Amino acid sequence: MRRIGFIPLIAVPAILVAAFTSKQKQVDPPRTVFFDKSGMDTTIRPGDNFFRYANGSWIKNTEIPASETGWGSFYVLNDDNLTNLRRILEETSGKQNAKGSKEQKVGDFFASGMDTVAIDKRGSGPIKSQLAKINAIKTTKDLVDFAAKSFKQGDGYLFEFYVGPDDKISTKNAVNFQQTGLGLPNRDYYFKQDAASLNIRKEYLKYIANLFTLTGTDAATAARKAQAVMALETEIAKSHLTPVELRDPVKNYNKYAVSQFQKQLPGMDVKDILDKLDLETDTILVGQPKYYTTLATLLKTKPLSQWKDKLAFETISSSASALSRPFRDARFNFYGRVLSGQRQQQPRWKQMVSKTDQNLGELVGQLYTERYFPAEAKERMLKLVDNLQRVYQARIERLDWMSAETKQKALEKLNTFVKKIGYPDKWKSYDDVDINRSTYYENLQSASRHNYKEMIDKLGKPVDKMEWLMTPPTVNAYYNPPFNEIVFPAGILQFPFFDFNADDAINYGAIGAVIGHEMTHGFDDQGRQYDKDGNLKDWWTKADADKFNNKAKLVIDQYGKYTVLNDLKVNGELTLGENIADIGGLAIAYEAFKQTEQGKGSQKIDGFTPDQRFFLSFAQVWRIKNRDERLRMRISNDPHSPEEFRVNGPLSNMPEFYRAFNIKPGDKMYRNESDRVKIW
Repeated sequence: MRRIGFIPLIAVPAILVAAFTSKQKQVDPPRTVFFDKSGMDTTIRPGDNFFRYANGSWIKNTEIPASETGWGSFYVLNDDNLTNLRRILEETSGKQNAKGSKEQKVGDFFASGMDTVAIDKRGSGPIKSQLAKINAIKTTKDLVDFAAKSFKQGDGYLFEFYVGPDDKISTKNAVNFQQTGLGLPNRDYYFKQDAASLNIRKEYLKYIANLFTLTGTDAATAARKAQAVMALETEIAKSHLTPVELRDPVKNYNKYAVSQFQKQLPGMDVKDILDKLDLETDTILVGQPKYYTTLATLLKTKPLSQWKDKLAFETISSSASALSRPFRDARFNFYGRVLSGQRQQQPRWKQMVSKTDQNLGELVGQLYTERYFPAEAKERMLKLVDNLQRVYQARIERLDWMSAETKQKALEKLNTFVKKIGYPDKWKSYDDVDINRSTYYENLQSASRHNYKEMIDKLGKPVDKMEWLMTPPTVNAYYNPPFNEIVFPAGILQFPFFDFNADDAINYGAIGAVIGHEMTHGFDDQGRQYDKDGNLKDWWTKADADKFNNKAKLVIDQYGKYTVLNDLKVNGELTLGENIADIGGLAIAYEAFKQTEQGKGSQKIDGFTPDQRFFLSFAQVWRIKNRDERLRMRISNDPHSPEEFRVNGPLSNMPEFYRAFNIKPGDKMYRNESDRVKIW
């Protein structure tokens, strides 16, 4: 379920990473080299393109593996960690484990997905009963009832919602409905007329028709059904907010009494729908009301057969990766090859490691952290977080553009950050998940039913602010405004982000910048609208808010000028929050680094000064090469700028970088002092 306030460090597919561990250290010798000089391209001036200066030779000489949408730091770590997790899962699945134990559930889930012979024999069998139920629907009321009831069975249609903190009462759980109903990434894919978008829509039609033929529909009928589904989704897309509009927490906060919202949905019984969803509430939040008012209209005006085709297609498409090979190949061909540029599917074992983590995350997490995450890593990370928090406080205190009144509230918010490192203090229970070694599809459904029940059980209970939104092995980090928390899973605590044996310049340029990035999300254009308790509440004076917005406009303008693939530009509004976090996070990390012994000195390592080494570490953390298809999709959907600009953008605003590499007027990255952005 989508959470507007959930702000991860990076949006890349299924990234996992192995953590530094004392057990690993007994097998592998400690790393002694922390910076890759061979990957640099010193023919490029650091002031012209620092990302290419630090990574240019690596980019020229690196081929993206056929099974990947990109390659680089995050992907390499992913590969390493998938291998470690595979070892755990194969060891576990190869043993006789007690029924109901975490080992049995994790091991048998993995084994069931690896048994492609059994999966292929079943064909589309696992979804035949669901398709029969859709085919038997006689009225629009039946359709809506079926859509709502299906959520409890691990499916669900027409609605998208989650139970989580009410943004204005962060201690109270509420039901928040969101827009849904599209098979393409966002509304613009249905309307843009450029060649790439036209081709995607053509291929999407082929994909829809292909899925219908795979379940026994003749080609001509399948083509008609595909056109009907596409036409309906295009109408739905007209009601959707854009990715930029979805970033506005105020615009996406709309509270209604159920009886009040009922008046906007003629022909739909909202109370009855909530009952069928097992949601006992008289008040709901609706992020994008226009979707639901449009849904009510389309249910009345579009043929029932068209809606049944859409539900059938969603059933097949959402299940395709768990069905026989023709279904898996069809889904990969569109979502992997066409949309993301993958040339071939990942090996099955990699897919199943990721699927096991996604579905039984905190069971996998227990096994993972027992082996790969020692207590000393958590302690070291907490010290780094505390160091940057102190620096952040000093920077807020000396801001020249913020009033004392707003500063005081900003400091209160900073000093009430909840810090989560490694893994949860209390693990989730999966007691109601039944895993059978021979039924992969049913295992997925059991996990889905568990997740749904776990979610709706929160309603009417206080918010559990100790809950995690990422699994422990994940190579990512996030800030969550309603919790006012910064979270660093165990997975991100390994080189190139963090290494016990690395010098401070390396660690502060890498994990330090990540810590500063997540802290700054608490004060970016979205996060700043939440107070210290996680409530969506305006705590700024108008004058200070105006000054912030003027500074944010400079960020929008700066990044909006960056060009990708010769014809696309970064969307400065969509990426605003991440860009603010990158700029602020790096500046905070640098100041914290300068308080270390190395930061105060001048001794060179690998031929570079401490300051140069700090900035080079930061640049090589973002060493990623993307496929063109992946970049195009990211520009449309991803609130993160491409990596080249995540490096060059922040650096071009830092006078300390200018001094470290002697950046002068005339260099391409040089920005006049009056144009440089400094918010935090």
